[in-house]
Amino acid sequence: MIEAILAQAPVFLLLAARCAGLLFTLPLFSMRSVSRIAKIALIGYMAFFMMGYAQYGEYAAFLQDDEIFSLYYILLLAGEAMIGVIMGFFVSIIFAVFSTAGQFFAFQMGFSAASAYDALSQVENPLMGQFLNFVAMLVFMQTQWFQRLFLGGLAKSIEAVNAFSLVFAREAIMGLLLKGLSNLFADALLIALPIMGTLLLITVCTGLLSKAAPQMNLLSEGFPIMILVSFFVISTVFPSLVDFFERSFSTGLSNLLYMITSIGKGGGV
Repeated sequence: MIEAILAQAPVFLLLAARCAGLLFTLPLFSMRSVSRIAKIALIGYMAFFMMGYAQYGEYAAFLQDDEIFSLYYILLLAGEAMIGVIMGFFVSIIFAVFSTAGQFFAFQMGFSAASAYDALSQVENPLMGQFLNFVAMLVFMQTQWFQRLFLGGLAKSIEAVNAFSLVFAREAIMGLLLKGLSNLFADALLIALPIMGTLLLITVCTGLLSKAAPQMNLLSEGFPIMILVSFFVISTVFPSLVDFFERSFSTGLSNLLYMITSIGKGGGV
């Protein structure tokens, strides 16, 4: 293994830069609690196993002995790392859908003040956003989408995309990322809509009853009622939520592979 890496050290470093860009931006793996030594070891193994997929014929002029560690080679390393960052950022957009959905109805439930640091998204996130984020991560790992991302997405990108195609197709990449950000809010609203609609009806009914009988003071009892009803609705629609999570991963990774294939062919998305 060491001999093979030393024999193709320039190609190995390019692959390691792309794998590092992907791994350091992926949810779960980008957490600070994950050991850096483990990350570096995983990056090394990923780069070694992906050496068979490397199609760096266009880099041949920059991989000669007299060109190693020149300015051009350093720019190629930066371009390879940027490709990995773009792929990891696109996957992060998919997970941000579930966190945003939890933020939509956490305010109506009364959990808006109960925010804590979310280790997955690395931001302050309401409890329901963290709950949906953890469920999405479990579904992502359980349904082997993580393996598909590395065996399919990363291998396909190494075969089809290099730093030069990244420059030529920058408009197509930006268009896909902006489309993913716009779909983020639509998908998050679709997840939160059943709970938000139910809580809206409860709020209207509580307001009407409080207006008809002020001595009942139903507004003070509104938050416990909303919390109980919200958890009941979540438990009822939970199988549909899991199916929606799987469809979101399938659609997102399909769009990512389509982008990689289109860039490799020199086309647009």
